[in-house]
Amino acid sequence: MPEHLPLVIITHTLPEEWLAKLKGQCRLVSGPPDADHLAPELEKYLPEAKGFFTLLTIPVSEELLRKAPKLKVVSNMAVGYDNVDVGACTQRCIPVGNTPGVLTEGTADLTIALLLAAARKLPQAGQDARQGRWKTWSPTGWLGTDLNGATLGIIGMGKIGAAVARRAHVFGLRLVYTDTNPKPEIEKAFGATKLPLETLLRESDFVSLHVPLTPETHHLIDAEALQSMKKTAILINAARGPVVESQALFHALSEGWIAAAALDVTDPEPLPIDHPLYALENCLIVPHIGSATRYTRQRMAELACDNLLAGLRGERLPNCVNTEVYQ
Repeated sequence: MPEHLPLVIITHTLPEEWLAKLKGQCRLVSGPPDADHLAPELEKYLPEAKGFFTLLTIPVSEELLRKAPKLKVVSNMAVGYDNVDVGACTQRCIPVGNTPGVLTEGTADLTIALLLAAARKLPQAGQDARQGRWKTWSPTGWLGTDLNGATLGIIGMGKIGAAVARRAHVFGLRLVYTDTNPKPEIEKAFGATKLPLETLLRESDFVSLHVPLTPETHHLIDAEALQSMKKTAILINAARGPVVESQALFHALSEGWIAAAALDVTDPEPLPIDHPLYALENCLIVPHIGSATRYTRQRMAELACDNLLAGLRGERLPNCVNTEVYQ
């Protein structure tokens, strides 16, 4: 690869076809596919790196930025960017890109899948069948919760929350939501009602989280919030793990404050295999697969490539989270 091309660090090994747009445009060095921090073998490239293509598992810290004085762009292959010190990037006039929109439908699909699985106790029922506890048709066995006529509370009515509302409406769920801004289009289309958080938690049979991780949403669902929910309620988290206080959730599930939880994200992430939440039958945990469809993940990579190339050329990123760098 010609030495004059800009050097780009890709924190994880990704399929070649996902990175096809970068071919011939830059020199690439990649980390291992399962990295949860910047691989040591990549650190030697930081002084020369012009671009940084990262996943949300890799912190882009002030310390890392100091080691990369030539960096022109950080492209995060995720809609969230809480792994990036955006303020430090902005101070250095480094634009930060993300990949919004493309993962909306996949994440909404998974949210409904988690809701259904928890409501109908699919993990327990499947395990009981596999382990020989299914003796006959049982009129009282594996009783779940009806969706039709139940209330779904959506916390965060952004693009993903709205996509969940669209799907939930078909199941006959009553929709309530909380958000920083009213969403009249959602209210009109699906009969949703905007409520204060405290009221939403008290009234909802299902509570689904779709907020970004910010200082305001960190541990938004704590012991007090969980104790205010119905004992029959089910919590779904497809947002960010730290939005829910893990220890409080364990107590809520083990002591009957709520009926069940279904988590696509955890705190910490990944959740250690000896974490007590795994021991609970009423807690379904999957490994952050909200966007895990072939189409969605490839499109996310392609959007991240678009952001990266624009940044290397000194052009405005198609999706930039710190647009003040252009002022």
